[in-house]
Amino acid sequence: MKRQRARNFLLAGPLVDRKSCSSPIINRARKGSKWLRDEKRGSGPQFIQVRTKKASPFAGISNGEIVHHMRPKSAPLLWIVAVLLFGCAQPDSVTGNAGTTAEARPAIVFMTDFGTANDAVAICKAVMIGIAPEARIMDITHQVTPFSIEEGARFLAGVTPYYPAGTVFVVVIDPGVGTSRKAVIVKTKKGQYFVLPDNGLITPVIERDKLEAAREITNSRWMIGDAVSSTFHGRDIFSPAGAHLAAGWDYTLAGPTVSELVRLTPRVATVTDKGIVGEVIGLDDPYGSLISDIQEEDFKRFGYLLGDKVTVLLDKRPFTLPYVRTFMDVPVGEPLLYVDSRGRIGLALNQRNFSQAYKITPPVPLFISKKALPTKTR
Repeated sequence: MKRQRARNFLLAGPLVDRKSCSSPIINRARKGSKWLRDEKRGSGPQFIQVRTKKASPFAGISNGEIVHHMRPKSAPLLWIVAVLLFGCAQPDSVTGNAGTTAEARPAIVFMTDFGTANDAVAICKAVMIGIAPEARIMDITHQVTPFSIEEGARFLAGVTPYYPAGTVFVVVIDPGVGTSRKAVIVKTKKGQYFVLPDNGLITPVIERDKLEAAREITNSRWMIGDAVSSTFHGRDIFSPAGAHLAAGWDYTLAGPTVSELVRLTPRVATVTDKGIVGEVIGLDDPYGSLISDIQEEDFKRFGYLLGDKVTVLLDKRPFTLPYVRTFMDVPVGEPLLYVDSRGRIGLALNQRNFSQAYKITPPVPLFISKKALPTKTR
């Protein structure tokens, strides 16, 4: 009896189809073994029920499962068959419930100035999920300064380089909601899609990534329905349109071509013989550090080196700060000037809030003076 059990081998029938994998080793093993047809017990294939206390070493075999029972002529050859067939089986974990791979799930990246004190964001996400349940919805922020198209455009341009082609961005900073401003779908040369109001939000993105095409959303099938409100296009137009894109709809069917998009006039610092004239354009919240539009390369044109003292006029108030690499290069509570992660000049207090301490609310003017020449000593 023990010898008989040693010669028997169990392989899960539902796990693999023995005809689905092919190799010279498997073919030779098939020729050297036969699938049971027990004359004494009938002509059909034999089955037994597995009863185990621990999980089976073969994926897909669980306690109590009915599996095919085979008796090989050569036990070593059958072990080879079992190992190779197991290697050909695809584990269920690589596919989702719908049979699609995780990599195939579409991404919707969402940003608004709605805040989090009401239900607007949740409603928009519910609309998206109702149309494209497989979509992953990720947030940039919903704390854009209300009505600040420039800030929204800056945030959008900052994150898009890190997302792949095919990503759908739904952006709602829309002080002109309900007016004649267009609701549009924009596709860039990078292959990303943007569903947003035509108010300049997309300007820095298309200046960098270039415009492939734009469509106005006029097809009611791309909206929540015929009853579109005059004050909540985030729910009624932008969210359903973004979800339809994520579900694979052709954006060219959303409406007519838009030949020219509204553009923001970018604020650019200017270099003079006396220094750099720029502006504080935002805050790095929650820390309260100041973000300027002065680029690192313009600042370094004046020969500043790490450790130098830099004199600036901030909202017409003079400050002298050390130019350092990072915050802890100065004592806690002390001011500093640094280059931020986006290559812009920033002003901060180490572990304190610069904006609150000096009552600075962007936008305010910023002037960095030319580096003073060292004085000669006798």
